[in-house]
This record gives sequence, structure tokens and C-alpha cells, in this order.
Amino acid sequence: MTETLTAPASCTIPVSGMTCAACSGRVQRALEKSAGVSNASVNLMTGAATVQYDPAATTPERLVETIRGTGYGAELPAADRSAETMLEERDEEREAEIRDLRRKFLVSIVAAVLAMVFSMPLAEVTGSGGVPDPLMRLMMPLSHALERVFPWMAAVPADAWRWTLLALTLPVVAWAGRHFYTRAWTAFRHHSADMNTLIAVGTGAAFLYSLAVTLAPGWFAVRGVEPHVYYEAVVWIIALILLGNLLEARAKGRTAGAIRRLIGLRPATARVLRGGVEVEIPLGELRVGDEVLVRPGEKLPADGTVLDGTSYVDESMLTGEPVPVPKVPGDPVVGATLNRNGALRFRVDQVGADTVLSRIIRLVQQAQGTRAPIQRLADRISAVFVPVVLSLAIATFVLWFDFGPDPAYLHALVAAVTVLIIACPCAMGLAVPTAVMVSTGRGAELGVLIKGGEALERSERLDTVVFDKTGTLTEGRPTVQTVLPASPDGPVDEPGLLRLAASVERHSEHVLGEAMVDEARARGLELGDPSQFESLTGRGVTGLVEGLRVAAGNGAMLRELGVDPGALGPVAERLAGEGLTPVLVAVGGAAAGAIGIADPVKPTSREAVAGLERLGLEPIMLTGDNRRTAEAVARTIGIRRVIAEVLPDRKLEEIRRLQAEGRRVAMVGDGLNDAPALAQADVGIAMGTGTDVAMEAGAVTLMSGNPLGVVTAVRLARRTMRIIRQNLFWAFIYNVIGIPIAAGALYPLLGLRLTPAMAAAAMAISSVSVVSNSLRLRGFK
Repeated sequence: MTETLTAPASCTIPVSGMTCAACSGRVQRALEKSAGVSNASVNLMTGAATVQYDPAATTPERLVETIRGTGYGAELPAADRSAETMLEERDEEREAEIRDLRRKFLVSIVAAVLAMVFSMPLAEVTGSGGVPDPLMRLMMPLSHALERVFPWMAAVPADAWRWTLLALTLPVVAWAGRHFYTRAWTAFRHHSADMNTLIAVGTGAAFLYSLAVTLAPGWFAVRGVEPHVYYEAVVWIIALILLGNLLEARAKGRTAGAIRRLIGLRPATARVLRGGVEVEIPLGELRVGDEVLVRPGEKLPADGTVLDGTSYVDESMLTGEPVPVPKVPGDPVVGATLNRNGALRFRVDQVGADTVLSRIIRLVQQAQGTRAPIQRLADRISAVFVPVVLSLAIATFVLWFDFGPDPAYLHALVAAVTVLIIACPCAMGLAVPTAVMVSTGRGAELGVLIKGGEALERSERLDTVVFDKTGTLTEGRPTVQTVLPASPDGPVDEPGLLRLAASVERHSEHVLGEAMVDEARARGLELGDPSQFESLTGRGVTGLVEGLRVAAGNGAMLRELGVDPGALGPVAERLAGEGLTPVLVAVGGAAAGAIGIADPVKPTSREAVAGLERLGLEPIMLTGDNRRTAEAVARTIGIRRVIAEVLPDRKLEEIRRLQAEGRRVAMVGDGLNDAPALAQADVGIAMGTGTDVAMEAGAVTLMSGNPLGVVTAVRLARRTMRIIRQNLFWAFIYNVIGIPIAAGALYPLLGLRLTPAMAAAAMAISSVSVVSNSLRLRGFK
């Protein structure tokens, strides 16, 4: 019986209604327990669940039902919606949320101020000495001042003040704060608790007690209980929590600013040639194959190939490099880049979701939806946080009721409500994803695409960076520097040696072969057509050219073919010592000469190596070149350790060997030939240029070919992890300090207590401070 293996699939599902870490944790645990799910990541900031699953065991529709079963909303996005459209819809939803929160906050804060004013004369009527709310005691002098200005206030009966306060509080509870209670009830129905539970229980207890006093004050009076009400505390708590939610929502919107700026780079229209006539059309109507005209100072509307014209194009949005790139016919161009000084006509090759900009946006959005491993600490705490806080609130009530001063029951109620309100898991839930969102967005603006929180966390811990030489530290465009026949009066002269070597290299895909072919053509040499061509990986090529057996490669290959390199050995040594790669050529079974090829070092390679060393990382160069050539290039760049003469299929083993030494290794390569080594490394860094970005090859992609991007990636990762740890520290320490104070820990010694309103303000500040701290990453340079 043959078992059919199904490739894993992935989907991203928007989730609505999550407000804290306990919410996202509940959804994630439900998904992880679902049949067929191999991995689930629920992000509070993006409001989305990214799920990897077995299509044979489950479907996205079932996953949506699983999420709905936890009490939260979920709906699969339409298949034809682009990432940009989804972001625009999310922005519209967030703007609507902000408007709604603003209205509710304004109504609540007005009601809170009036409730505070109307509570002052009520406290006088019922006796201020028994008021357990220290904030109200502090406000009593203002009450006396109000009575002097409005003497009629003292004559109003206490019952009238209570009913007035109830009338002020009801709209706030039933409308402005209604979602706290409905969400808490939904969580209760699903046998769980979250931030809304704490708010609902705290404000609900204070409101219901006050309502009972208002409806039956005599029942309390005959039992010797002062008929105090706490309407002003309920309204202030809801108003301050709404303020915190409003500030938090506005701050969350700014974390997606990088993607929004990327989308805004595209022009709204394109100028195309239709039937020889120039027509301006909306960007959405652009099609592959269209010929587009771009004037100086305009942005390119799509990806394509230049057909006519020359110009310099600013590609800094793609690469982070400020220097414009020259463009001539045949060169690729990328949409959303800026045409500087010449008119261009280009053919459209990709539009819509297939463009480089759209791929970047999708990659950044995927990165922002991932969870860093450090998030697990916050998740574990959040899973038990709310039940623990409820237990602490009950214990606080019991202690105050048994040992507190009179009226003990009122002190117990206020202390328990304060504990419930001050304890908020929001800050813990926001600590990691806010920093990851801002960091990955800022990295994209700098041309460094980082695939999520795990890549950031691993990049911070690196101690070794391995560079593949060609195309990373060097330009990747080798050129022939010298052609040396075996002897001046030999059977093959310099042009003949180059012509034969280039002819046999015509079928080779190696960059050194391309350099010889380009040089021969540049000299106007007519190349032959090789037969019986054979490529010997890592050694060279051989074939028949005009009836002659021609071989081009290293000394080991010539010896394998039975050719004595003879005098070419010292020549090869000399060329290698000068930093050139020697290619030995044999014609007709005899050594015919050597060709020296150099791959120019990138201008920023030395600066990148020095930057990594300043960060405490060891740079290593990995190359297939012979050792003398490799060491000569390494000396130029400043690299001390070189691993040379490594065949392409052995790079993976070299990375494993370094890891076996206990090193945390980053591999920097071109993202294609080095894919196995990139995947094996702790962090794979793919060098991408232009449209050939190879973004899937590594955990980090550098959109430009500048090795300084490696330094930027490491520095950004370290800064991000430092911000994350700060966020987690303040989120934890806030609760560690705040909950005991709210419970009354300072009262026996100093007589200090928090009020529920103070607790609500502290809770709001904690969440906003975490988001604001993460937003500092927007200024990373």
C-alpha cells in the first residue's frame, strides 16, 4: 500500500474582536489543537492568524470555524484581493474604529467630569469621613468651593444626586463601554477570560453595588451601612480605558506606515502607446506587453524592459541605495522607481501582484504576521494571567473585609475593583508584535527584507558571517585581465589562445567562462562552435574546437586529462598572488597558456567587513577559488579567515562544520546557487539585485548588492530585540508593582492607596508606552 504525501499549505485568516494577549493566545491554542494544523501564529497587532496545515486533513473553511468557535470573528479574504487592497481595507476599518472610540471617549469623559462634580455634594450629604476613595477625599475642598458658588447644591437630597449620577452612568455603561461586557460574556460562554473580563467584573461590581444603593438606600441604612455610590469611578474607568484604546489604535496604525509608504510609491496612471497613439490610463488597466512612455521626473508604473532611451533611475525605494542607476535599451526596470533625467520607452513584463514592489509588500506583511520565539514567554504568562488576577482580586476583597478599617466592605470592594482594573495583559500582548512590525517595515524601507520575528531573534545572536565571494564581496562580473601564451613563439598566440578558450566556454554557464566569451567578442574574435562539450564541476570544461581538443580549467583538471601543466604552474601561482583567478588552457593535449581573470571587489566590501568586526562578529570568506587568489582578495577586503577551493556542493558541509564548533552562523550568498548553505545557516542572507531578488532563498534578503546591508540587518535585529526586552520588562514590572499597590500593600505603612480611576489611567499608559517604545524603531538609520 502506497501512502500519498500531501505538501503542507499555508493561509492567513483575518481575526476580529481580539483585544489582548489572552485573546490571541486562546485563538492560537484552538488552532494548534485542530486536526491537520502543523503550526499556527496569531498576531494581535495585525489581527490575523497564519496557519500551516495539511490540506488532506483540514481546509481553510474549517479553520475559520475553529476560530469562530473561540468567540472571535473570522472570514477568509477573497481570492482576488491583493495585499494592497487588504491593507487599504484594514486602514479603513482602523479609521472607523478610531472614530468610534473617539466619540465614545468624548461622551464618557464629559460624563466622568460631571459625575465627579455631582459626587462631591453627595459625599458631603452622606458624610465625607467615611468615603473610602482617596481621590474623592482630595476633591472635597473643591466641593466646598462649589457650594459657595452654587449654594442650592447643598439643599439637593442625596437620593436626587444618586439618580442623577445613575442617569449619567447608564449611557456610558450601555453604549460607550458596552463592548467590554459583551466580549467578557462571550469569553465566559467559551470557558475563558481576558482583559474584558477584568474590566467587566471590576466596573460591573461597582455599578451593581451603586445601583442597589440607589434603588434601596433604606435597606442599607437600617443595617448601619453608609449608602455610598461609585458611579463616578465606573465612568472614569471606562473613559480612561477608552482613551488608552484610542491612543493604542492610533499608534497601531503608525506601525504599518512602512507598507503604506511603499504602496504610495506607485503612480496612479500610466502613459501607454495604443495603436501608435499616446494614451493615459489608470494603473489597474495596464497589461503585460504594453509599451509605456516615462518622462523625466515621473515614476515607472510597472516592471519591464527598456526598449528605447537612456536615463538614470532612482531605485532607492527598492535597494535603499541613493545613487541613481543608468538604464539603456535591454536593461530591466522596476515599477515605482523614479526616472531622473531622460525619457524612456519600456515594455511591461509584470503587473499587479507579480511586480517586485507587490512581492516586497507581501513579504513584509508575512513577516509582520509571524511571532518571535521570545513571544512564547508572554504567551505562557498571558494564558494564566487573568485567572490569577481574578483570584488575587478575591483574596484582596477577603483581606480588606476581614482586617480593613470601617467601613470594611467598602474598602474591600474598592480594592478588589482596583486590582481588576490595573491588571491588564494588553501590554504583554503588544510588546513583541509591535516591535516586529515596525522593525520589518523600517528594514524594507532600507532595502533589507527580514522574514519575521524568528529571523530577527536569530540575527541578534550571530557571531559568524560567512560570505560567498562572487557576487557578494565582489561585483560578480569577472573580466579578463591578461592572456599569457605558454611561450611567445608557441603554436598558439595571445588572440588564438583567447579565441579557442572562449569557443569551448560558449556552452558553459560559469561566470569565468562568460568573462572569456565577452572579452573575445569585445576584441572582435570569431568564435568556433564546440562539440563533445563536457563540464567538470568545480574544475573546468573541455570540448572539440575546429578538430582540436581544448580544455580550460585548473591544474587538477589538466592532470586528470593527462596534460602536464609544465611551466604554467609558476604562472598560475603569480596570477593568484596578484588576486587573479588563473584559467589554464590546453590545446591538442599540450599546455597552451593561462588567462588571468579578476572579479572586482565591491567598493563597500571593506567597510562592511570592518562594520561586522566592530559588532563583534567574525567575517569568513567561502569560495571555490584557489587559496592564493582567495587570500589575495581577502587581504584587500580585510578578512582574516578564508575557506578556499570549496566546490559548490561542499558549501553546505562547511556551514555545518562551523556550526559544530558552536558558532551561530549567517551565510551570505546570491540566493540561488548557495540555497542549500543559506537554508542550513542559522540565518540565510540572500543578495538580491533589481528584479532578480531571489527573495525566497534566505531569512533575510538584501534588495541591493551592497554588503553593508548585512551590517544594517544585524544592527536592526539587535536594536529590535533590545526594544522587545524593554517592552516585556515594563509590561511585567508594571503588573508586578501595580497589582500589590492596587491591593493596598502600601496602606499599612504609608496610608497610600490607588483608586479605580487611577488604576484605569495606569493601565492605559502601560499599553500606550509599549507601542510608543516600539515606534522608536521608525527612526533607525
